[in-house]
Amino acid sequence: MSASAAARLIDAQLDGPVLTVDATVSRPLFGVTELWTYHELLYFLTVRDLKVRYKQTALGVIWIVMQPLLFTLVFTIFLGHVARVDSGGIPYPVFAYAALLPWSFFSSAVANGAGSLVGSAHLITKVYFPRLVIPTAAVAARLVDVAISLALLGVMMVWYRIAPTRNLFMIPPLLAVTGLLALALGTWLSAVNVRYRDVGVMVPVMLQVWMFVSPVVYSSRSVPAKWHALYILNPLVGLIENFRTAVFGGAFDWPAFTVSVVCAVALLLEAARMFRATERGFADVI
Repeated sequence: MSASAAARLIDAQLDGPVLTVDATVSRPLFGVTELWTYHELLYFLTVRDLKVRYKQTALGVIWIVMQPLLFTLVFTIFLGHVARVDSGGIPYPVFAYAALLPWSFFSSAVANGAGSLVGSAHLITKVYFPRLVIPTAAVAARLVDVAISLALLGVMMVWYRIAPTRNLFMIPPLLAVTGLLALALGTWLSAVNVRYRDVGVMVPVMLQVWMFVSPVVYSSRSVPAKWHALYILNPLVGLIENFRTAVFGGAFDWPAFTVSVVCAVALLLEAARMFRATERGFADVI
């Protein structure tokens, strides 16, 4: 969506009452009412992200599952067959893919969110709207990836004859917390990225390291018990390991999930605070 189209949409929504932007007026951290006023803009920015991502690509949405599938293949060959990483009796391809699904959602949402403000400079410098719409749309666009990836996971479970369990009810809450964590980190990084463009270089490296300190290619059972309390301080441990439990059955690690929820909420509050404190200067710096 062009800047002029966004301006027309915003003008249409605000036809009537005049909105005065006053930096001295205290505003809520999240501004849910304000975001709802611009829900159509949020929708169009989400759709725009999807269209731009796959514009002029031969495979289109197939790329959504191509990356986790390629990672699954590589990990299966070198870790499942060569290194023989313990997968708890679960076929390694579906074992790895079940962890790559939430990880891919998280990592791509964070990367998109971190660069979202800089990528939308043409809008920020021309019209007013809640800037929080931009990183929120970047994360929301990845929900389409999740839906397609879940369908492929279902196909893999049928192929490997893995019966679903009642633990599946935990998949929506786990993905919701994963999305909140990604939104929090993506929002915080997007605000920092406006002033310090080092973030664009740092984020891919940070995510690459984060993947290997999370139970993506291995199970958290491989971590010595004496380190477990420290290990679950990584919020992705409780999300990824419990996602596997939701898919394959077993007992959930509730302490690890609690840590994930607390980290997501705390980081979201801090990201919202910092975003509110700095957003009035985005148009001047970006």
